[in-house]
Formats: sequence, C-alpha cells, structure tokens
Amino acid sequence: MEAVGLFEAKTHLSQYVARAEAGETTVITRHNKPVAKLVPIVAEDLRVADERARVRKLIDELHALPKLKLPAGMSIRDAINEGRR
Repeated sequence: MEAVGLFEAKTHLSQYVARAEAGETTVITRHNKPVAKLVPIVAEDLRVADERARVRKLIDELHALPKLKLPAGMSIRDAINEGRR
C-alpha cells in the first residue's frame, strides 16, 4: 500500500485509478496525515450498490402510489380492522 500526497494524487489521478483497477490500494495524505484511501472495487461492492439501487427504486415507486383516502370519520385503525373481517 502506497501513500501519496494530495497534490501528487490529484496530478496523477488516472495513474492511481489504473493501479486501483489492478488491485492496489493507495492512501492519500494531507500534510503527511492519512485522509483518504483509494481502493479497488470488488464484486461484492458492486452487488451491494446494485441492491441499494433496486431498493431505492422500489421506495420511489411506493412514494409515487396514490395516497389512500379514508372515508370521513374512519381512522387508520378502523380501516385495518375492517380489512381483517
């Protein structure tokens, strides 16, 4: 694992990204203190990202559904109980 300064990382970012693609990890420092890490993405990271995107889409679809309008004077509890009959 290599450590490089922020200016160096910024100047040669594509080079460090290529190293990450090859499986290397690079620590980025500011004033000789570690502040970030450039790491390769593994298949598990991609699966998690895909799953999060799928869940986000489902949540957005739920929010897009029309709102339920209860008859006047009926509470949510009454509607639940009505559905159980």
